[in-house]
Amino acid sequence: MAESLRDRVREKLLRQIAEDGGGPWEGAEDDPRLISLDDDLAVLDRAQDGDPVIEELAAKYWVP
Repeated sequence: MAESLRDRVREKLLRQIAEDGGGPWEGAEDDPRLISLDDDLAVLDRAQDGDPVIEELAAKYWVP
């Protein structure tokens, strides 16, 4: 079974967080990119299935 779009977006966000600094708890208060990634991950986690925000985040982070 293929991963859902939500799963692929979540994976991409977590990978970006790891690549950009290891996690939001490691200096995120000083790094606007990590803050943005962490905020987008929180939005994704709150989104219901079928919420258009999932597709918006997929487009923002180029998730096929």
